Amino acid sequence: MYIFPLIKYSYLQRVRNYNFLITLCASLAVAYTFVPAPDANYSTIRIVDYVGHYNSAWFGYVSAIMSSLFLSLVGFYLINGGIKIDIQTKVGQIIATTKVNNSTYLFSKVISGFLILLTILGIVLIMNIALFHLYNENFPFEIFQFIKPYLIITIPTLFCIAVLAVAFEVFFRKYIILQNIGFFFLFSFLMLSSRTREDYFSFDMLGTQIVMNKMENQVRELTQGDRIKELSIGYVIGNKNATKKFHFNGMEFPYSFVISRILWVTLGALLIFLITGFFHRFSLNEKSVQKTPKIAIKTGITNKEIYISGLSKLTTNFSILPLLKTELLLLIRKGEKWFWFINTIGMLLLAILPLEIAHQFVLPILWFSQVSRISELTTKEFTNKVHYFAFASFKPLHRLLISQLLASSILLIFLAIPLLARLILVSNFIALSSIILGGIFLVFLAAAFGIITKGKKLFEIVFFMITYININKIPFMDYFGALSQNNFLPIKLTICILTLGSVVFCIRNYQLKTS
Repeated sequence: MYIFPLIKYSYLQRVRNYNFLITLCASLAVAYTFVPAPDANYSTIRIVDYVGHYNSAWFGYVSAIMSSLFLSLVGFYLINGGIKIDIQTKVGQIIATTKVNNSTYLFSKVISGFLILLTILGIVLIMNIALFHLYNENFPFEIFQFIKPYLIITIPTLFCIAVLAVAFEVFFRKYIILQNIGFFFLFSFLMLSSRTREDYFSFDMLGTQIVMNKMENQVRELTQGDRIKELSIGYVIGNKNATKKFHFNGMEFPYSFVISRILWVTLGALLIFLITGFFHRFSLNEKSVQKTPKIAIKTGITNKEIYISGLSKLTTNFSILPLLKTELLLLIRKGEKWFWFINTIGMLLLAILPLEIAHQFVLPILWFSQVSRISELTTKEFTNKVHYFAFASFKPLHRLLISQLLASSILLIFLAIPLLARLILVSNFIALSSIILGGIFLVFLAAAFGIITKGKKLFEIVFFMITYININKIPFMDYFGALSQNNFLPIKLTICILTLGSVVFCIRNYQLKTS
């Protein structure tokens, strides 16, 4: 079987990567907050003012739901790009010459990505079991109640995410920006679509609606209310004293729902076999047309003396402006030209939509659409294997790095010009400064993650999470003044920029000395 070595190779290649270790640590840090500590001032799943007692069922179901959402959110960006890696390492071209067919190769990518997500999920599960014993409220540990939601809800969801990662890469090929934005809108649609009828629970790919409906019904029986108006999945800060407890003892999943979860996995596997015909099999370059070379006939040979004094004099220019111009052109020309048409539409929406909508929704989406440009801000030298040449240039720290930071900041601020002009007209200078500093903050964040990890994956994951959280109006991640306009936000952003800038310059200076 050819598939097992491919799975092993792809899995070990990802797991042994430095980015995986950082993502795993970040995932554990986030997973630590899935079930709040008893004295925490926030909640993750709340029905009106009710949360469950910390028994095995509540702990297992809440952690399984949050794991399903979180790993779906970041998992796509973590495992996406497996085919691109094989192209860059030339392994794909070698595989193309073997007997491995397209379906075997693509399915190996799905399984390896799925195993990576399962690895993170397994570690998160172990940590949640430890937290259950730490937060224990004298409830017995029931392993089946703890693991059952992971088996039925989370694992099928992660398999579908692994399928989507491969499918998006096959269909969109080198259009990374379309992969990022396409999944962003798909995930947002899955989260916003509410299925309250039992007949529709089978169509929920994330598998969370049926559990939330069960919790709603249980609270409805306690409150004798006909309708639950406040149900939240996510981080709700404050109002801890008003929280009431109820006993949630899990649920028996209907056979139809269990079968639907199996069908989701089956449909995912079927999708991979259906898209094999669209896979390029690493034949990316068009066949060059062979032309008959013209033979130049020399009529005569003349010897001419070369006068050095007649040659043009070599001029040097150590200004940062030529580098800044080059970096701007690299950012502008990256990707397809037609994508600037979408950027233009985004800028028009910033100019004509209501100010609040333009600020809260259009601007973060427009900036997120530039993720493929700014994520490679400080990594493109390593990707293209020209870092030794770049580091040997004149003052690479003060000229090259600063020009990269300035060019990306200019790009993001330029895209926000229509909104900035409107804020000037209404004299909202706090929001104005927050947007400018927010764009610079994103640039320095991309530079820091790129220099530390020498890759772009971590920044793409973090940027996606920040954008999604801001669109859902969670104020503590507001970096551009859309949700919390106060005098302290520009100060906090300035401190963050200075801190990230210090990290960027120190690490790049160390790389220059050791490379």
